[in-house]
Amino acid sequence: MIKKFFFIISIFLLLFNSLSAVTYNSEPKIFVEELVQDATKTLSDKSLTIDQKNEIIEKIATENVDIKALGLYTLGSIRKKIDPNTLEKYQNLFEKYFLKTLTSRLSEYSSQKFEIIDSEQKSATYTIVKSKIAESIKSPEIKVDWRVYTKDPQKPLIRDLIVEGLSLARTQKEEFSSILISNNNDVNELLKKLEEFINK
Repeated sequence: MIKKFFFIISIFLLLFNSLSAVTYNSEPKIFVEELVQDATKTLSDKSLTIDQKNEIIEKIATENVDIKALGLYTLGSIRKKIDPNTLEKYQNLFEKYFLKTLTSRLSEYSSQKFEIIDSEQKSATYTIVKSKIAESIKSPEIKVDWRVYTKDPQKPLIRDLIVEGLSLARTQKEEFSSILISNNNDVNELLKKLEEFINK
């Protein structure tokens, strides 16, 4: 259903590493740096099981990624036409889908190393933090830009990743749009696809 999205979203896997709530720096570049440093320690911790790492990812993702906004964006303009109950069901399914996608790719990227390069404030509400994933035996160097949303200056949130120029959010939106178009914009068909993936 969404194989292309798997690769992009798996980049998030390198971020998350604490079962307890962590307060990160509010400056976007440092915010991303601290997440990456935490990930490095946790992913190299051999005392943690895969299930424990999955639990860590889910908890920290819900605290530091703007999953609700990402879900609404990827649903597209149809979100304005569906009833509140259906929209709530979609948001709940999207969050479960998002988190399962994260945990499903943990092992593939656990040994990759990040380097933060620079940051650029685009507006009062968001900053682009530029980074790269170091070259490895399995893959070449990958450039990753983080869109950090700062409407609340004290609580930055990750809103999108741009991997080698490809936006995570836009890619997912296009894939959901394709599903909707092929099913006469019946949002229930999209919900069914999400449920099928979650229940695999």
